[in-house]
Amino acid sequence: MNRRELLAGVTALAGTALVPDAGAQSGAQITHVDTKTGGPLLQSSVVKGESLQPEGAAPGAKAYVHFNGPTKQLEALASGFVTLEQGAQPHPPHRHPEEEIMIVGEGTGEFFINGVATQVKTGDMVFAESNVLHGVRNTGQTRMTFYFIKMMGKSSS
Repeated sequence: MNRRELLAGVTALAGTALVPDAGAQSGAQITHVDTKTGGPLLQSSVVKGESLQPEGAAPGAKAYVHFNGPTKQLEALASGFVTLEQGAQPHPPHRHPEEEIMIVGEGTGEFFINGVATQVKTGDMVFAESNVLHGVRNTGQTRMTFYFIKMMGKSSS
């Protein structure tokens, strides 16, 4: 069982309790970006959005990843954007060791932080601390796009 399958199984139960219809998506149909801690260090560069291929299996949810890997100062850094069609969510609320910033670039929806739903719109920003339960759903009438940045600091020895 990989991290994605574990995440889908464990959070489906928590998500069902917090979000109506969260269990409607099967465990295999999620859109989640696993942060890469191994491999070569990320280098300064420009990534053109039109060159990105969509990732994910959740209905109406596609992730596009700009950067994903370790840096000189971070164990891991992942960034990109997610598009959500009307009513879609990438996965049930979940938690992970990385801290995450999400910025709504288009549309409206709601973010869940520790079971509390907050309505958001273009220009709003969300911060989820490490291991805090969080999730998102498009509740608007148009597509919602949000940008994400996930960061994990290097452990001190």
